[in-house]
Amino acid sequence: MVIVLVLVAAFVGLTQLYTDVLWYDQLGYLSVFFTENATKIAIFVVSAVLVAALMFASLFFAYRSRPITAESIVDDNLRRYQEALEPVRKIVMIVVPVLFGLFAASTAMTQWDTVLLFLNQEPFGQEDPQFGLDLGFYVFTLPFLRFLIGFLVSAILLAGVAGILMHYVYGGIRITERGLSTTRASRVHLGVLAALFLLLQAANFWLDRYSTLQSTSGEWTGALYTDVNAVIPTKAILAAAALIVAVLFVVASIIGRWRLPVIGTAMLLVVAVVAGGIYPWIVQRFQVLPTEQALESQYIERNIQLTRSAYGLDAAEVMPYDATTQTEQGALRQDTETTSNIRLLDPNVVSSAFSQLQQFRPYYQFPDTLNVDRYEIDGEVQDTVIATRELNPDQNQGWYNQHVVYTHGYGVVAAYGSRVEADGKPQFMQSGIPSRGVISDDYEPRIYFGENSPMYSIVGGGEGDEPLELDRPQTAGDEAGDAKTTFAGNGGPSIGNFFNRLAYGIKFQSSDLLLSDAVRPESQILYDRDPRERIEKVAPYLTVDGAPYPAIIDGQVQWIVDAYTTSDAYPYSTPSVLEEATQDTQTAQGAAATLPPERVNYIRNSVKATVNAYDGSVSLYAWDDQDPVLKAWQNVFPGTLKPYSEMSAELMAHVRYPQDMFKVQRELLNRYHVTDPNSFYQNDDVWSVPNDPTQDSEVALPPYYLSMRMPGEEEANFSLTTSFIPQQSETGNTRNVMYGYLSANSDAGTGEDGVKSEEYGTLRLLELPRSSVVPGPGQAQNLFNSDTDVSTELNLLRQGASEVINGNLLTLPAGGGMLYVQPVYVQSSGDAAYPTLRRVLVGFGEEVGFAPTLEEALDEVFGGDSGAQTSAGAGVNDAEAQTPDGEAPAEGEAPAGGGGLDDALLEANRAIQESEQALADGDWTAYGEAQQRLQDAIERALEADGVVAPEAEGALAPEQPAE
Repeated sequence: MVIVLVLVAAFVGLTQLYTDVLWYDQLGYLSVFFTENATKIAIFVVSAVLVAALMFASLFFAYRSRPITAESIVDDNLRRYQEALEPVRKIVMIVVPVLFGLFAASTAMTQWDTVLLFLNQEPFGQEDPQFGLDLGFYVFTLPFLRFLIGFLVSAILLAGVAGILMHYVYGGIRITERGLSTTRASRVHLGVLAALFLLLQAANFWLDRYSTLQSTSGEWTGALYTDVNAVIPTKAILAAAALIVAVLFVVASIIGRWRLPVIGTAMLLVVAVVAGGIYPWIVQRFQVLPTEQALESQYIERNIQLTRSAYGLDAAEVMPYDATTQTEQGALRQDTETTSNIRLLDPNVVSSAFSQLQQFRPYYQFPDTLNVDRYEIDGEVQDTVIATRELNPDQNQGWYNQHVVYTHGYGVVAAYGSRVEADGKPQFMQSGIPSRGVISDDYEPRIYFGENSPMYSIVGGGEGDEPLELDRPQTAGDEAGDAKTTFAGNGGPSIGNFFNRLAYGIKFQSSDLLLSDAVRPESQILYDRDPRERIEKVAPYLTVDGAPYPAIIDGQVQWIVDAYTTSDAYPYSTPSVLEEATQDTQTAQGAAATLPPERVNYIRNSVKATVNAYDGSVSLYAWDDQDPVLKAWQNVFPGTLKPYSEMSAELMAHVRYPQDMFKVQRELLNRYHVTDPNSFYQNDDVWSVPNDPTQDSEVALPPYYLSMRMPGEEEANFSLTTSFIPQQSETGNTRNVMYGYLSANSDAGTGEDGVKSEEYGTLRLLELPRSSVVPGPGQAQNLFNSDTDVSTELNLLRQGASEVINGNLLTLPAGGGMLYVQPVYVQSSGDAAYPTLRRVLVGFGEEVGFAPTLEEALDEVFGGDSGAQTSAGAGVNDAEAQTPDGEAPAEGEAPAGGGGLDDALLEANRAIQESEQALADGDWTAYGEAQQRLQDAIERALEADGVVAPEAEGALAPEQPAE
């Protein structure tokens, strides 16, 4: 029975291994799987053999050298031990070392990446300021030596304990009335082991000198005054002392006199306590603390320089910005590139609007938070709020429906970021089923791989096989019912043969995989479909950003994923915990995945990756090809990364600066914007990232993507931005004013000739005077909330059980100061309700504007004429409806289209005007009736245009296939 259970367990394990091989092979990354696992196996075998061999040798020598005299077994207890052990002694001498070897090896194999980096290391080309060693020694070599010595120490200790026990059981070591009695063989045996242990300790002491440059025990990371002048010299002394004592043990084991090694060991312990602990404490307490600022200055400067270098902050361009709070007419005339791109569509709010207007069926869904990208439309770059229409797995019941019928989502939906329809709905640039729009009318819309894909799907089939997969709702002119399709790509391992079906049946614990006739000879199985998960598997050495985003590129929907190489061994660099540093409103609400609680002190956005939404193919591009850590991994996994010069122009145009690294950088900049060691020591200019004022909880304000022109720049760029305010005290009495504003250039260029823009990734930091009275985000939100006129209008909007939702509070340097813009949404009650943009809040200094459009709100703030140029439809237009492309029809001109489409659009126009009039009059009954007529008109217009109209909330999906 036991044999059967072992065989079954072994078979299950082999099937898991086999399915992994199939998955990696299908993706083209089988070499990654073999390299990683071969390294783990090699480390495991070597480690297990080494520990087992040392323990066995120790046991064998102790037994072989046992005293063969009657005196050795006088003790009754020892006699009983020997009698009990002897029948199984040979088995114990093999099994115990093997078990301990396997246990130690299972721990050692987790260091496979440390071993590979050591063997394939690349120089940094920069020396540390203390020992003059290349920084690669600390990142690649020192961690390996620490691992190796630590493992050998454990092996020697295990061998020593095993030898002592065997000597004791067989009389080589005896406790008598006169004390401890040992044989010469046991003394030699244990003396040699003790000498080996001390040799390893000597190596540890020597390496401790270098590890001081990574120490976090002091006020600042790295070797400080006490470390340099007390710890490093004493560690060298301890290393020499340990070597001497090791020699004494070898000599004593030969001559049989233990006085010298015993005295030497005692002296080593005393020196370790005095030189390793007391002496550094005395130096720190009586020499450093009285004049700490002067003595630590050069070491603080090292910490500043190397921390900024490790996190890519050293190249940040700092610009003084004497921001004004005074408004005047025409102040924004020089900032038209910024004001024309102000994003009014909040990706954190409008998901339900996307769902109501573009979901079409209950088996589809949109993520709770959408993504921000940009597309070039008619020669102009437009900020875009974008999402994929993915499956809603909660709607699909039964194995057949879950894994055969509902296999993929359909289409990309995108809306202009800076303008909306006249009634406050998103103005779509890509929408409908089939998907149409100004981005592309001809791309592969099916989303088989996404953030909400089913656990696994059975797809594909041979020519002539009946399609089984539900594809999309039919358009008005098509045959009734929903269309079906058959996956035609190469997206997963084949399960056409019985053994593969059996393997995957075991993997997913499903008998249906074996029994269902839906699995056909050419079927494939798709799994591990989340873009982040796929990148993490094919590149296990990377830390993957928490916010992948989709883009239509070269006729395909591609998920673009940022990935990082990291290290925790960079000298003098202050560590960050990734999970803590990247938390903000978006991670708290689940909009972005949290990074692991990994402690790092070096990070580079070294890889840009793509995952094809149709077939799941993965491409890795070496983005930071000068990163020594990435170069080392390229040596480990050759051929798995492509040069970024192979990125297409369309892909390059959608690359953006990564959010998570930006969050880590801004967290460090709270202190490390200061480069003067004296000011840094005094902590007299510490900043903090403001909390999100639109949330009740104290969570950091997320960074925002905006197209804008920073002061001093010649043109607008797609940028990632954040604000800084003074460090807030626990009492909450600190001023919430603006101290700094950081932007990261996210425009990589077109990629023509394989070259990316030199401006990409440039960090620009605006520093405001410390006497600044420019409101911070929290203070700006308070000004909005406390304004009497704003409160009155908001109360009107809240009538009739409507909910007012504050959108993201955007901060932009414009008009010589800091401009705040916040969209205000209104959502009525009911299951089918969704937010529509109704007003725009604008703040500059103490002035507040609140109007239906951005242009009007800006004019209110800047004396009736801001001089700003805004996008068409940037806010709710009270006068006339907008056509789908955002342009108002000419007077007397009917909207494009004919027949029923014209009538529907005219009716929609009338309903919009009646809605706005009812809203102005406060007549909520008339407003609701007009909104219903508007919805009906929109549905008729969509049907007339050949696009599927959104179904009413609660509508049933088409009849689902039976099991």
